[in-house]
Amino acid sequence: MLTGRIVFVLIVSATLLSSCISSGKKSDQASEPVVIGFYNLENLFDTIDAPDVRDEEFTPEGKKAWNTKRYEDKLEKMSSIISVLGDTVSKPGPAIMGLCEVENRMVLEDLINHPNLKKYNYQIVHQDSPDKRGIDVALLYRPNYFKVDNVDALPLYIYDQEDGDRIYTRDQLLVTGQIKDEKFHIIVNHWPSRYGGEERSRPSRKAAAQLTRSIVDSLLTINKDANIIVMGDLNDDPHNVSVKDELRAVVKSELGNTDLYNPLAEKHKPGVGTLCYRGNWNMFDQVIVSQNLLNTTKGLRFKDAYVYDAELLRQQQEGKYNGYPYRTYVGNRYFGGYSDHFPVFIVLE
Repeated sequence: MLTGRIVFVLIVSATLLSSCISSGKKSDQASEPVVIGFYNLENLFDTIDAPDVRDEEFTPEGKKAWNTKRYEDKLEKMSSIISVLGDTVSKPGPAIMGLCEVENRMVLEDLINHPNLKKYNYQIVHQDSPDKRGIDVALLYRPNYFKVDNVDALPLYIYDQEDGDRIYTRDQLLVTGQIKDEKFHIIVNHWPSRYGGEERSRPSRKAAAQLTRSIVDSLLTINKDANIIVMGDLNDDPHNVSVKDELRAVVKSELGNTDLYNPLAEKHKPGVGTLCYRGNWNMFDQVIVSQNLLNTTKGLRFKDAYVYDAELLRQQQEGKYNGYPYRTYVGNRYFGGYSDHFPVFIVLE
C-alpha cells in the first residue's frame, strides 16, 4: 500500500508540474506583444507580361530591364525587412503585415516562401484589384496569432474629371478575424496617387477616405467598441483633408466621438516620415486605430507606433539624396535598393 501511495503522489505531482509549465507557456504567449505592420514594397512585380495589365516595363524587354536576378534580389530584400520588423519590442516576424504594390498572388507566394520568412508560416489574404497597372494590396498573417473569419474587397468608384470615365484603382481589403481570441477588423489601403499634382488628384483621395470611413462607421454601428485597424499608403499626410477631415483620423488631443486615433500623425515632423520628395518628408504610410484600443481595460491595447527607418534602408551616398529611402528604381535607373517607402508598425499588448 505504501508503494502504491508513493506512485500516486508522484503521478499527481508530475501532472501538477506539467499543468504549471503548460499554464506558464500560455501566460507567456498571452502577454507577448503583437506587432502589426505595413510596407509599400515599391512594385513587387514578376517578370511575366500579363495580358490586360500595364506591366510591360517590369519585363526583361521593358524600359526597366526587370529580370529574374533583380526579382530574386527584391524578394531577398523585402523578406529580410519583414522578418525583423518589430524585433526590438517583440519576437521577430510580425503577427500581421499589410502590403501594397504587389502584382499578384504568385509574388506573394514567392515572398512568404523565401528562406527569410518560410519559418514563420505566413498565410496570404489577397484579391485581384482592377488597377490598370496590376498592383494590389494584401495581408500576410501568422495563423498562430491571427485567425481569419471573413474577407471583403470593396471597390473604389472614382471618375475622370474631364471625360467622366471610371478610373480603375485598388480595392480596399477588409479582413475580419481573431487576435488572441479578440475580434479585429483590418482595412488595408492604397489610396490614389498624386499623379497630375496634389490638388488635381485630391478628390480621388477624398473619395477613398470616404469609402474607408463608411466601412468604419458600419463596423462601429454594429459594435461601438469594435477593434478596427486602418493601414496603408494613403498618398496623403496626416494633416491633409482626406485623412484628418474625411477619415477623421486625428491625434489624441483632437479625438471626438467615433474619431480614429492616428499615432503616426504625432510622429510626423520635419525630417521624419516614410518617404521623401524634394527634401520634404511625407508620412503617407500610416496605421490608424479605433478608440476602443486606447480605452480598453482588458484584452489587447494599443501601445505605440513606429517608423522603421534603419540605416540599411537609407541611401548612403553624399549629396542631397543622402538619407532618403534606398529604393529599387529611380525612374528607369536601377538602384538595387529596398523601397521608396519605409515600413511602419504598431504594437498591441
